[in-house]
Amino acid sequence: MVTLKLKEQSIVLTEEGFLHDFRAWDESVAIALARREGLVLSEAHWEIIRFMRAYYLRFQHLPNMRMFVKAVAQTLGHEKGNSGYLHRLFPKGPLHYACKLAGLPKPPYCL
Repeated sequence: MVTLKLKEQSIVLTEEGFLHDFRAWDESVAIALARREGLVLSEAHWEIIRFMRAYYLRFQHLPNMRMFVKAVAQTLGHEKGNSGYLHRLFPKGPLHYACKLAGLPKPPYCL
């Protein structure tokens, strides 16, 4: 079992570092998960993380990459809803890491 230790609590993670229970998420969890990935979260990261949480809570599923980019463009504008912008924020994989840092399950389309 993998755990993320925060102050006085331990958060259970999958072997790949995703939360077992997305309800255990808060911003301090996102910061700790980002740190594990070598990322320092900027406001631009937070915008995408919050977008992913809202999307998941609204639709109860995770999009594929094409749907993700399109939904970001429709909600946040075309300058943010494009693969280049999202890859600059999350170089190892925008959908994968946006979901991970948002405390959501691993997208079924990600390896």
